[in-house]
Amino acid sequence: MAIVGVMVGLMIGRLTAPEPRRLEQVEVVQGGLDLWFNAEPSLHGENVEGTVAVVFQAEGKPQRGQLELQGRPVSWRVQRSDRGLLLSLVAARAVRGEWTVAQEEGRWRVRVRLTL
Repeated sequence: MAIVGVMVGLMIGRLTAPEPRRLEQVEVVQGGLDLWFNAEPSLHGENVEGTVAVVFQAEGKPQRGQLELQGRPVSWRVQRSDRGLLLSLVAARAVRGEWTVAQEEGRWRVRVRLTL
């Protein structure tokens, strides 16, 4: 009886536990990136010595790519870190970033906009 009770409790706990935050998609857009999450991401970002770094408390797969900003290439990379996912953006010239979070169509979008 105790084993059945434990198993039922585990199943109920699994059903009521919140889904982990997950990065679903990264889109290159004019002037930056749009990152789509399944739930509102907790984040911390900084402009550090000409680069942009944003840490998301979320899960996701490592990704990388390039975008163009005022005719110049900017490299971006999403990688796992001990605090979650780290988005880093770097260019040959110093780059600065701003980010906003908004809910759209049942998903959450983080807009990262860059300036040289």
